[in-house]
Amino acid sequence: MTEYFKDTLANGLRLVTVEMPHLHSVEMVCHVGVGGRHEQADKAGISHFLEHMLFRGSQDYPTGLALESAFEALGGTVNAATDGETTCYHSRLHPEHVAEGTALFASLLRRPLLDDIDIERRIIIEEALEDLNEAGEEINPDNLTSRLIWPGHPLSLPTVGTHESVQSLTREDLRQHLETWYTPGNIVVAIAGRVTRAQALAAVEAAFGDWVSYPVPTALPAPPPAAEGPLTVWTRDATSQIHLQLAFNVPGRKDPRTPALRLLRRILSGSSARLMVRLREQLGLTYHAEANLGLYDDCGAFSIDLAVAPASLLQALQELLKMLDDLRCNPAGEEELQRVVRAFVYEQEFSLDQADTRAGRFGWGELVDYPLTLAEECRQVQALTAAQVREVAAQLFDPKALAVAFVGPFSARQRKEVEKLLAGYKG
Repeated sequence: MTEYFKDTLANGLRLVTVEMPHLHSVEMVCHVGVGGRHEQADKAGISHFLEHMLFRGSQDYPTGLALESAFEALGGTVNAATDGETTCYHSRLHPEHVAEGTALFASLLRRPLLDDIDIERRIIIEEALEDLNEAGEEINPDNLTSRLIWPGHPLSLPTVGTHESVQSLTREDLRQHLETWYTPGNIVVAIAGRVTRAQALAAVEAAFGDWVSYPVPTALPAPPPAAEGPLTVWTRDATSQIHLQLAFNVPGRKDPRTPALRLLRRILSGSSARLMVRLREQLGLTYHAEANLGLYDDCGAFSIDLAVAPASLLQALQELLKMLDDLRCNPAGEEELQRVVRAFVYEQEFSLDQADTRAGRFGWGELVDYPLTLAEECRQVQALTAAQVREVAAQLFDPKALAVAFVGPFSARQRKEVEKLLAGYKG
């Protein structure tokens, strides 16, 4: 069965259509190939700032309220998100109003007014403050480990930007960013739900077909791995727990070891997986622990996050390192591996019922040149053996590629003990 259809307009804009005739709604997602890694340090956060500004109104809908009300009239609630490589705008639509909804997205993307910049600047600064302590220091573990893994690179900066960069951005900066990156060849529109390929193509042609395209700049390549870890960063924060993140610098999503990393994340993360069973159920050290895998085109991070009482910090870290050593040295048992593979396959099958998930997945995949179908991803994972998964863990869970962030009320003695433990960790 065809999982999705792809059409390319004459101007280079790509359309992904997922026909789901049994549904009573349509999900539309517009993916733009720009994010944090496409920014200079003095303009950090401009992609995210621009995303916000597009909701401030357009030439056709002169206020943000008018624009959002127009979406709501079609059954939608428009929203957006920006990450390291992409920006996406999305809304649910009633199937009878796909053409009107597409025209609304075209108005938002092509004809924004970029008004009320100072009001939006204040909102973004408030958002950025969520990642800072009372002294103005970074406390988001993702941002802290990114600085260690990709020093001096745009990926080391928070997607929301810094206080200084957000304060300095002008309307002209935003206009230039829009004109540089928001061009048809750098955009994929994905539509999933009760819609036909012909309907979707007609709507997108009408709304976007006359948009002139031009080339976009290339992103700065990821820096080579530092290979000098474990590296650590410590930030004091007045909380009752210490939040820690262990993050390994891993290859990008097209690396052949990616399917094994997806399984390793599931071996560690989940209510019946190793992190929760050992750290919570057996030892009572944490309420929640999880592993995450974030992959870019040419680099990525495999991370483990949890929060513990200060008195439990050293023991929790010791247990985490033991767990990683076990993954590096010993293949997973057949029962555990099959349970994880089965859960992975079921998760992919469940997504067949979710229009937003399919539009997001396939549209994003086309944008970043990673058009992996559900069937192919399941095949890759099902083909893995326990020995292959262990070999990937041995290669990529390398202490030299490890960065660790600690945020909370730690003592000087605890920091000294933890640094000693990590210095002796050889994997």
